[in-house]
Amino acid sequence: MGKYEKLYAAILAGETKNISFEELVTLLLRLGFQERIKGSHHIFYASGIEEIINIQEKENKAKPYQIKQIRIVIIKYKRKLNEGL
Repeated sequence: MGKYEKLYAAILAGETKNISFEELVTLLLRLGFQERIKGSHHIFYASGIEEIINIQEKENKAKPYQIKQIRIVIIKYKRKLNEGL
């Protein structure tokens, strides 16, 4: 199991601590999201998904409440890894 498969599984399992911001950004891109950056805000959107994901980094880590929001979107829309590739 690769690095992003483990991260994907951890997020689905509800683990929200100590996730690298950079790795989370790459995971979202691999899930088929497109990224737009406005200041410190990284905004992700994808065709067929109503929600817009807006994340900011804190000390090179992703914020736990934002990871929870991402988990909800992944589950709701049944996003699979590598949909964006």
